Amino acid sequence: LWVKIEAAHARPDDKDFLMLAAEESAWKGEIYIATTREVPDADNVWLSGSFLTRVFDGSFNEVPKWIGQMEQYLTEQGKKAKDYFFYYTTCPRCAKKYGHNYVVVFARVENH
Repeated sequence: LWVKIEAAHARPDDKDFLMLAAEESAWKGEIYIATTREVPDADNVWLSGSFLTRVFDGSFNEVPKWIGQMEQYLTEQGKKAKDYFFYYTTCPRCAKKYGHNYVVVFARVENH
């Protein structure tokens, strides 16, 4: 996908780079990469809506726990999640090197 993005001259500036993961299970998910224009021969989608975010620190296997904490937070805010997306700020090797694995959880929300 990155080769297609670069070939389409759709690469964002480094400061605008965003890659989100939508994980359906531990073995299946989708990756969304921000681009500056549509990319030929790619599945181009627009993510829109209202989002609330929180930052968590821990192992990737803690995602279910983070979702539970996010659900509680959203309930306190009078919101309900339609979808979750994850922004992993470091790769597993870097997380080990730095001793932290910060993950931003994006919840696309609706009022309830």
